[in-house]
Amino acid sequence: MTHSTSPNFAVQSDGTSAPTTSYYQRHIFFCLNERSNGEACCAQYDATAAFERCKLQVKAAGLAGPGQVRVNKAGCLDRCAAGPVAVVYPEAVWYSYVDASDIDEIVESHLKNGQVVQRLLTPVNLGR
Repeated sequence: MTHSTSPNFAVQSDGTSAPTTSYYQRHIFFCLNERSNGEACCAQYDATAAFERCKLQVKAAGLAGPGQVRVNKAGCLDRCAAGPVAVVYPEAVWYSYVDASDIDEIVESHLKNGQVVQRLLTPVNLGR
């Protein structure tokens, strides 16, 4: 986890200072893609509700805004076989989630405290 020391540098968890390169500390993207041909897609799993819940939880926790967390919609992220999926940057951590409690855990553990939720990690071999 980093703590801001200036607009251009952040103190890392090990106490060292590193240049900040992002407007947000973390950015989470939710695949909301819907396929009309019946192929697997994140929209089939009510990904929009998960996106909306994450957005509300981030705001309620006071994590939203510049230097903090941004929650965004995305089109197809090409990980359909693992859907529904979300990805957190800058760490590039991919999550497959099932329900609201999974979203709450991602917000609390990863977005707020910088701890990856191991049990929700998307298997690396699952793509489209």
